[in-house]
Amino acid sequence: MILVTGGTGFIGGHLLERLCSLGEPVRCLARPKAAPRLLPAAVEAFPGDLATGAGVDQALDGVDTVIHLAGVTKALRPGDYYAGNARTTQTLVDALRGRAIHLVHVSSLAAMGPSRDGTPLDEDAEPRPLTHYGKSKLEAERIVRREAPEAVIVRPPVVYGPRDTDVFQMLRSISRGWALALAGGERWFSAIYVADLVDGLIAAARPKQARGRTYFLAHPKPVSWSELAATAGAVMGRPVRVIAVPVPVALAVGWCAEWWARIAGVAGIVSREKVAEARCPCWTCDTARARRELAFEAPTPLSAGLALTLAWYKEAGWLKY
Repeated sequence: MILVTGGTGFIGGHLLERLCSLGEPVRCLARPKAAPRLLPAAVEAFPGDLATGAGVDQALDGVDTVIHLAGVTKALRPGDYYAGNARTTQTLVDALRGRAIHLVHVSSLAAMGPSRDGTPLDEDAEPRPLTHYGKSKLEAERIVRREAPEAVIVRPPVVYGPRDTDVFQMLRSISRGWALALAGGERWFSAIYVADLVDGLIAAARPKQARGRTYFLAHPKPVSWSELAATAGAVMGRPVRVIAVPVPVALAVGWCAEWWARIAGVAGIVSREKVAEARCPCWTCDTARARRELAFEAPTPLSAGLALTLAWYKEAGWLKY
C-alpha cells in the first residue's frame, strides 16, 4: 500500500491517477472535505492533517511506502512556508519512526537555489536558497535526512502540464499575443512535464539502491523563457510579443500583489520573492544521477509537453485559441 500526501494538488492528482492505472493499492491523506470530491474512485481517502497530526498514525497502518508531496508553494507570510513545508514534514517523520516504511520526500530545486555560474547544479552542490519557500524546503530536506536517513529525496524544477495553475498564467497571456519577461537578458531553467515527473517519483520509490539518495528529476534539456513563449505561441498559432519589464517595476508590482493578497486573504503567485527568483539567469539542474541510478530520463520535450498541456486547457475551457 502506497500513501500519498498532497494528493489533491496538481502533481498529487496526476500521481494518484498513474498509480491507479498501474493497479497499485493507494491511499491518500487528505482533509476530510477535499477527499471525496477530488480523489480518483480507486483511491482510499483517509482523513488526516499534517498540520495537527490528526489521523496520520492511523493512515500509516498497512502502508509500505509514503510519497510526501504535501506542502505550501504560495503564502501570505514567511512563517506559513515553514509551517506548511518543514513542520508538516517533521510531523510525518515523527509518525514514521519505528515503522518499516519507505519515504520518498518531494522537495524542490528552490531548496538548492540557482546556478551561480550557468553550470547545471548536481545533487551535491552547496544549497543556497534565495527565498523563504526555498529555505523552508531545504529545512524539510534536513529534517528528512536527520530523522529518516534512508529516505529518497527528489527535487523537481518547474513542473507543467494539465491542471497546473502557475505556468498557466504565462500561457494565458501568450494566448492573447503577449508575454512578460524581466529586462536584463535571457533566463534559463529546467522543467519537467507532469506525467514524466510522476513516473520519476514511482521509479525513485522502488529500487533499494536508491535509499538515502537525492535526485533531480527534470528533462535533460534546459529551456529559455523566450523559447517557452515562442513554442507555446507556435502551438496556439499566435505571434507573441515579449514585453521586457524593468526589475524595479517588477518589484513594485510584487509589493502591490503582496499587499492585495493580504487584504484578500488569498496568497498569489506574484511577489517580490518570485521576482528575486526570476532575476536569476540560470535555474538548471543536472539529471545524470537519476539516469544512471534510476534508469530514469524525462522523455517529453517542451514542444510535445506544451502541445498536450495546451490541448487540455482548450478542451477544459481554460483557454481559447
